[in-house]
Amino acid sequence: MFLNTHSYYSLRYGTLSVERIVESAKARGITALALTDINNTTGMIDFVKLCGEHGIRPIAGAEIRNGNEYLFTGIARNREGFRELNEFITRHNLEKKEFPYTAPDFNHVYVIYPLGRKRPEQHRENEFTGVRPFHVLKLISSGYLESPSRLIIHHPVTFEGKNGYFLHRNLRAIDNNILLSRLTPEMLADPSECFMDAGELAGFYESYPEIIRNTERITAECGMEFDFKTVKNRKTFTGHPADDRELLRKLAYDGLVYRYGGHHNGAKQRVEKELEIIFRMGFAAYFLITWDIIRYSMSRGFYHVGRGSGANSIVAYCLRITDVDPIDLDLYFERFINPKRTNPPDFDIDYSWREREQVQDYIFKRYGHEHTALLGTLSTFRDRSVFRELGKVYGLPKKEIDELVDNPEQEVNRSAITRRIRAIAEQLFDFPNIRSIHAGGVLISEEPLSYYTALDLPPKGLPTTQWDMYVAEEIGFEKLDILSQRGIGHINDAAAIIRENRHITVDVHEVDKFKRDNLVRKMLRQGETTGCFYIESPAMRGLLKKLRCDTYTILVAASSIIRPGVARSGMMREYIHRFHHPDGFEYLHPVMKEQLSETFGVMVYQEDVLKICHHFAGLDLADADVLRRAMSGKFRSRKELDRIIDRFFSNCRERGYSEELTKEVWRQIDSFAGYSFSKAHSASYAVESFQSLFLKAYFPLEFMTAVINNFGGFYHTWVYFNEARRLGGRIQLPCVNRSTFLTRLTGKDIYVGFIHIQGLEQEVAHAIVRERSRNGDFSDLEDFAQRVPVGPEQMTILIRSGALRFTGKTKAALLWEGRMMLRPVTGTVSVRQELFHEPARRFALPELEQGLIEDAYDEMELIGFPVSLTWFDLLETAFRGDVTARDMIRHVGKTVRMVGRLVTIKYVRTVKKEWMHFGTFIDAEGAFFDTVHFPASLKSYPFRGQGTYLIGGRITGEFGHPSLTADKLAKLPQKPDPRE
Repeated sequence: MFLNTHSYYSLRYGTLSVERIVESAKARGITALALTDINNTTGMIDFVKLCGEHGIRPIAGAEIRNGNEYLFTGIARNREGFRELNEFITRHNLEKKEFPYTAPDFNHVYVIYPLGRKRPEQHRENEFTGVRPFHVLKLISSGYLESPSRLIIHHPVTFEGKNGYFLHRNLRAIDNNILLSRLTPEMLADPSECFMDAGELAGFYESYPEIIRNTERITAECGMEFDFKTVKNRKTFTGHPADDRELLRKLAYDGLVYRYGGHHNGAKQRVEKELEIIFRMGFAAYFLITWDIIRYSMSRGFYHVGRGSGANSIVAYCLRITDVDPIDLDLYFERFINPKRTNPPDFDIDYSWREREQVQDYIFKRYGHEHTALLGTLSTFRDRSVFRELGKVYGLPKKEIDELVDNPEQEVNRSAITRRIRAIAEQLFDFPNIRSIHAGGVLISEEPLSYYTALDLPPKGLPTTQWDMYVAEEIGFEKLDILSQRGIGHINDAAAIIRENRHITVDVHEVDKFKRDNLVRKMLRQGETTGCFYIESPAMRGLLKKLRCDTYTILVAASSIIRPGVARSGMMREYIHRFHHPDGFEYLHPVMKEQLSETFGVMVYQEDVLKICHHFAGLDLADADVLRRAMSGKFRSRKELDRIIDRFFSNCRERGYSEELTKEVWRQIDSFAGYSFSKAHSASYAVESFQSLFLKAYFPLEFMTAVINNFGGFYHTWVYFNEARRLGGRIQLPCVNRSTFLTRLTGKDIYVGFIHIQGLEQEVAHAIVRERSRNGDFSDLEDFAQRVPVGPEQMTILIRSGALRFTGKTKAALLWEGRMMLRPVTGTVSVRQELFHEPARRFALPELEQGLIEDAYDEMELIGFPVSLTWFDLLETAFRGDVTARDMIRHVGKTVRMVGRLVTIKYVRTVKKEWMHFGTFIDAEGAFFDTVHFPASLKSYPFRGQGTYLIGGRITGEFGHPSLTADKLAKLPQKPDPRE
């Protein structure tokens, strides 16, 4: 009888989780139940599985609405009906059309209309009118009783009790972006939409037994089930499993010769061992599809990096899916695949952010839109977002909302309203809020995806599943991650700029050469890594210096131990200590020495978790792998995880380990939660880091220009311009005769790109470059104004940014002349061509002064940082500190004063719930230095926003890396802005 149930996947409408719906139905003795979320089927797979566990027959459906208007509910009779519903929803999502008022001609779907929408005599055989309990009395005068066979019980379920209804009201106000008091009945569910006993519901219709019979008949005819045991990915690449196996074997052995030559017996044995397991477990198609994508991208000249557990595979290495040699790095084979693992290894393939969409387009066209989709994800209500949303619903002023969002713990008790907001926020925490796109997951299915989900069309522009990676895995899909990465972009772009600027072709794949290069190793050891992929953050620079890292192997380890879990547990510091004192520590247990000698007994990689769980605690590889995956956030069954944790401790007790030893080993394992890397993943990152380092070492200006043009690094753009200047580049202001849309390198001159000028329209920037390439440089302001007609506002921006300084005139003079010769421009910017040119009128102007400080303030406003001067030139004081960054190591233990421009702050909460800060500054020479600010000093000397600071404190050193422990902190005043 319950054919219209909403879960909280009816976004900003439903209030019940799928688990809660099933539990409530079970408690009331309900034996069949339909889930009908609004315009989506996100929760269906979880719903079917949970119903099976609770002895309830699941029914699939969807409620169709346009905004707040309810149109009809579709109830799938079976699997084919579910496919029909998904295809119907998908079609309207992809076409961005509203849903029709009446349902299409479904073959396997029952349709329920609200009373009054469609007359009974107009119904098709599969269509009914639903009668709500409070509409029963209206039937006598409605005329619907003339066709009683077309009537069924319609009782939606949306919440539980008054509190649930109140939560629903808040969600509806959020969804409609209005005050709670402005909600209208059309926006809300009826307050009666709660579960009730089946007998109580039937009691409303006791005068109309045929309505009850119709409902029972439909309910009995409908059901939904999924196969949760088999893999749903495309089963073959060639069309036949035997052909897949033959092709994969050939490709693997061809690649074996390419990678190792023809006489490497160890490699050959491992290839054979892997192929045997791949074939036995049916993963050949997965490898071949990945190879096919790599083959396409390489044919287009796209550079890629292969990561994920698949990078532990020698077959993947031979197929050139990855460039990580598993034999060279002794990668743990069971991390790649083990006979008890039911899902294939995952491949993460990184491309440049400019090329990824072309690869995705190939995948969709190669494997078909019916069988291919991006993987979805669900953004949930979190602290900040929910406080902001609820603040608007309750009419708080923007300032108070900002304060509530920034400092919720301080602000929630300010008033009764903020306390209420806090109470509602706690209930909404982790509720689904928005369906979105996974970072890179792609599914390629054997059957049409509509058997499992409807598809959305987010702004990205490609069909996307309505459920996430956890559900995909639950039903038997293995995603392929096609990711974009700025690091690859700057490597590609640097190579292109080197060809243009120096006429040298660099092969960025000569990684073995880069690993041995002395200059590259020196830069790595000294932490000269700004702009280099993954190793440029303050913490990573510090770690490289502490480890005196100058080899690939050490960098692979460093790339993993920098992760928060290892660092927070104290094992990063312990690793550094053991690295420098390999004979000065004791292993926790002989198994730790046997399995982790390479990392001095410290668990660094995901493989280490597998090894210790298997060899120390006696877990089988399947359970160890579940635990490993839970550590990396890829497993959501808490019940299963708890079972494995209990087995870990019970096995340790059976083996006679002390409780203290077991707890310490488990503490180290647990510290990995959500952060651990596989060794192959770290190795892939380290390869990319070496490529970046080589380019920076030998082509520093080309490299930094590429970093600037790819954006998305760890630091703000001005930091990379600063680094380019430190490395010998001459930073030049934008120039209409030299600049392009992106930043451009000519010799040693780096011209700031038009993209960096605040307020300059893209079309204006592109028009300047187009006109210059067609007809040559601009001769003066008048020539520019005639050839690229822009309005006064855009001309003013160009003049003030310095882009017309080639004229030799001051900004003030150019602004005056520009106003005299320009008229407003509307519509699209286009190049004006005139048959007869009439010169602009000229006026004699007095000499107008312009100073560098005024220029610098213009540049800060329009470009974001000064170019004509440095930050330090703008200070009122000439003091630049007692020591510079490069001298700090010689002054360890001394109390000094340093001056630095603030780059970034890392905020860390102490055990006592107090804040301490780790600061990063740049000194007057352009070099980084790091500071530590304990809670006591911050209370008296807090940071006061961006600026240049005087920092007083004591220089400390840790494993050869100096930092300044701050006692005092003061923001230094700048010279006043002469424009004011």
